Amino acid sequence: MSTPFRLGIAGLGTVGAGVVKIVQAHGDMLASKAGRPVEIAAVSAMNRGRNRGVDLAGYAWEDDVTRLAHRADVDCVVEVIGGSDGPARALVSQALAHGKHVVTANKALMARHGNELADAAEKAGVALSFEAAVAGGIPVIKAVGEGLAANRLSRVYGVMNGTCNFILSEMEKRKADYGDVLTEAQRLGYAETDPSFDVGGIDAAHKLAVLAALAFGTRVDFDGVVTEGIERVTLADIETARDMGYSIKLLAVARMHETGLEQRVRPCMVAETTEIGALKGVTNAVVAEGDFVGKCVFSGPGAGQGPTASAIIADVIDAARSIVRPAFGRPAAGLVAAPRLQHGDEHSPYYLRFMLADRPGALAQIAAALGAEGVSIHRMRQYGQGDPVPVVIETHDAPRDAIDAAVAAIAALPVSMIAPVAIRIEEV
Repeated sequence: MSTPFRLGIAGLGTVGAGVVKIVQAHGDMLASKAGRPVEIAAVSAMNRGRNRGVDLAGYAWEDDVTRLAHRADVDCVVEVIGGSDGPARALVSQALAHGKHVVTANKALMARHGNELADAAEKAGVALSFEAAVAGGIPVIKAVGEGLAANRLSRVYGVMNGTCNFILSEMEKRKADYGDVLTEAQRLGYAETDPSFDVGGIDAAHKLAVLAALAFGTRVDFDGVVTEGIERVTLADIETARDMGYSIKLLAVARMHETGLEQRVRPCMVAETTEIGALKGVTNAVVAEGDFVGKCVFSGPGAGQGPTASAIIADVIDAARSIVRPAFGRPAAGLVAAPRLQHGDEHSPYYLRFMLADRPGALAQIAAALGAEGVSIHRMRQYGQGDPVPVVIETHDAPRDAIDAAVAAIAALPVSMIAPVAIRIEEV
């Protein structure tokens, strides 16, 4: 019989337990695909006595998670602890240093330390794989890094956080405010007690930084991702967007320009008839645009025990078959630090919402402030009556710095009663 490929699993939460379940349920199938048995040798987690719904009796237990990196009976470390530093980083670094393959679902770790870890894996001649770190069960890492390798990619973008998509979808469906839907998302387990990591856009920014490096052959630059969450999106914005033919999505976008790499996570309006605009609930979708293949859309479950564990096992099978590729699609020495596109150089049409005092000349003041910054109005509409009165403007294509300057000037006007809102309109 072929020598088994032995796993050390670090973290036995929802995803770690899912990995154990797949190995136990599909042992014969995994062996046939890997060309050798795939077995679990050892596990580690914080609480040894906790019931995780899986039988762990046949596996060695390590109280110190980093000991998995030193065990002679572990060929591959599966890291599902989470966190960009601490035990996760220590374990992965030590595993690579000891010549062990690493499979991780940790987008924060890869976004913060992917460059150094990729270099360490390459020097050790082992795999560092992270399919599960971006978009859960959707095989977008392999698709971008391998399937689209013949293409020069111009843009990758998508909805990469199911919590935010659920909240925005439910606000539209139920005509409910942000706070009420967030509470429901927490009750259903889609949002954490402290939801800031998701609703603030940080989770999506981690994923985008990793995906952009893979797509454009650059070093991971998480600090270069301009990030804005969905906290300021109101039901009025969502209903107005629908009236205009748009949906609001937390969109993660990376695009390579001649002057630098653009990376941003922001609420955007997209045409509601597109794949992204029609996306509902916790589903994720990622789009890659290549010069020869055109536009490829990948959609599916972006989180959860089964989808994420499934992505991990796909990487495990590759490692068991001794398939070792550069972590970001090309040798680490060839990855360059791309210059960042200046924030103000981003440009697109924008949706602007104002709450104005109902007095003569108010609209003229708004138009004058936009005109002073070179922002042209495509269409304008006053919604309802009252004081203040909501006014919505859709602009023609404009640089972000011009929009920001105009909005700041308008906010200072006596007729502006509430801070204006600016939402980018993205062509997808």
